[in-house]
Amino acid sequence: MTSRSAASLRARYVEQAVSDLAENRRRQRELAQKIKMLEQEEALLMDILTLAERYEEANPAPLPEQVQQRPVTTRAKAAERGKSRQPLLGDALIELLDTHDEPRSAKDLREELMERHPDRSPTPQVVRNTLESLVAKGRLRRHKRERSVSYALVGRATS
Repeated sequence: MTSRSAASLRARYVEQAVSDLAENRRRQRELAQKIKMLEQEEALLMDILTLAERYEEANPAPLPEQVQQRPVTTRAKAAERGKSRQPLLGDALIELLDTHDEPRSAKDLREELMERHPDRSPTPQVVRNTLESLVAKGRLRRHKRERSVSYALVGRATS
């Protein structure tokens, strides 16, 4: 290898190293900004959680449907002892399906649920997720007909 080709090769390596270093520093700045944003988001969420806990202590009222489905803490269990609890959403949906011989759509089940339980208003997505969870657990069977999906209790009608 001649000294000229060695110098050329060295120059390309240096150029590549400088380029890689610049890209690395750019990515570090980008990640530092993302970390800062995530830290701010975490602080905001912690503030919201703190406010929610204070509100809950000051106003022990039932929470929206989606929040009630999270695990109950020991402190919340003590507060619930004297209160009558609503059935879990999955149990309520199973009760509704038990009254029908034919499979029912998530939309129909949600409407019927809100008629029978006016204090509940789960979103359509929460109802679908709950139904799919019950399918995964083997408690319900999913029926698909073209783009339509309906649900029935295991062992019920298959049409």
